[in-house]
Amino acid sequence: MSFKLYAALFSMIIAVLLVSSCKSEQKDSVELAPVEMDTVAVSIFDGTSFEGWKQYNSDSIGPKWTIEDGAIVASADGEIDNTGFGHSLITVKEYGNFELTLEYKIAKGGNSGIMYHAKEDTAYGEDYVTGPEFQLLDDEFSKTETLPIKMAASLYDMYIPAETKKLKPHTEWNSIKLVYNNGHVEHWLNGEKVLEYEEGTDDYKARKAVSKWKDSEIWGSFKEGHIGLQDHGDAIRFRNIMIREL
Repeated sequence: MSFKLYAALFSMIIAVLLVSSCKSEQKDSVELAPVEMDTVAVSIFDGTSFEGWKQYNSDSIGPKWTIEDGAIVASADGEIDNTGFGHSLITVKEYGNFELTLEYKIAKGGNSGIMYHAKEDTAYGEDYVTGPEFQLLDDEFSKTETLPIKMAASLYDMYIPAETKKLKPHTEWNSIKLVYNNGHVEHWLNGEKVLEYEEGTDDYKARKAVSKWKDSEIWGSFKEGHIGLQDHGDAIRFRNIMIREL
């Protein structure tokens, strides 16, 4: 075999191997599944304005809602005497699956709550008519509630939080986490999971049937909606409000 013929054959073999390698790489690149990045928590309160928030069923935010020292404040004058029930402050955006975290400090004996999947409509009146409530309460000096099923970190009038919960006094900030993921719900208080439940189970339906919401077909029926901060007339402050969509 001449040198020229040998060289030509060698070049052809190399070319075939390169083409085969490229096809293999292309095939592998097509078969690779896309990598899904976890969503990150974002702040939904900038500490200085009500951007991203509105008052329930209103085009303006009333004077009972203020901002002080980087915190959203409801009923600032309600540190001692209740100022009367007011409308909730809700997110402009609606959320489905999410993880919400925030810190709150409530007046002595104060009552408030966090609603989720609330729908805004004048037919409903208030956000709690549609949205389940993560109860916020000063258990020790409560003026309004005495039953465990209505105490701090409960799903109001539905599920009782664990007896091991560690609620800080009204003079201190408490931290909460509320998780909703395809009907699975978790309530966390100061780093401890104190309650979890599944929407729509027989247990859930049985509890609802004897609750404040027994005659309501719309309460808890929505899988997406606003998050609401309640003005129950007692002073309460909210800060470091973060949400991660799941």
